[in-house]
Amino acid sequence: QVQLVESGGGLVQAGGSLRLSCTASGRFSTINTMAWYHQAPGKQRELVASITRGGSTNYADSVKGRFTISRDTAKNTVYLQMDGLKSEDTAVFYCNVHERIGYTWWGQGTQVTVSS
Repeated sequence: QVQLVESGGGLVQAGGSLRLSCTASGRFSTINTMAWYHQAPGKQRELVASITRGGSTNYADSVKGRFTISRDTAKNTVYLQMDGLKSEDTAVFYCNVHERIGYTWWGQGTQVTVSS
């Protein structure tokens, strides 16, 4: 069983910044990809950014140039630095990790609200 603990969400004004963190604990094999997804009210959950164990990153077009994903592999932690936040970024953000043996785990979600 894997537990993902997220932190860093909150309320921020448009143009501001937030940094999300997610740490995995429990029993798991090697973690390959770590990622952040978001889900706005009435919409499907969508990928925001992902990072492989080797450090390769992938971003949704809507966040390129504003968000930066990083990870501390030794601490099983992934971060999402969000700058230049817009009202349309308002959503619940979920951490996601994918183990080498195929299991995928989700965090409980953290609310990000951007006021215009």
